[in-house]
Amino acid sequence: LIVDDDTFLLDMYSVKFKEKGFDVSLALSSRDALVMLEEGLEPSVIALDIVMPTMDGLELLEKIVKDGLAKDSVIVMLTNQSSQPNIDRALELGAKDYIVKASAIPSEVYEKIKTLLDKYKK
Repeated sequence: LIVDDDTFLLDMYSVKFKEKGFDVSLALSSRDALVMLEEGLEPSVIALDIVMPTMDGLELLEKIVKDGLAKDSVIVMLTNQSSQPNIDRALELGAKDYIVKASAIPSEVYEKIKTLLDKYKK
């Protein structure tokens, strides 16, 4: 599940992960993602942007954890917000990694997420 309000980035990451054999679900907002998860979606990985309208990615991460949604999902922040407080907060809330979009091309994002899946989804 990729959650980002930027349709260009959603499409770009969706294509990359589909090329590698992933089934990809997309959400344009934290609210949309929350509905999908509450309806029972159990993705192997959730990639969250931080800056989104209504509810930001850190708030969504906190709600996912608090409500016990997607318990087996590996959650990764995929954002351009590179401030240390955001990184610390995301990891403290349970994100397994924090990837700054501007610092990683889609194939690198795929490799990082694949490594995390190999590590946490044994």
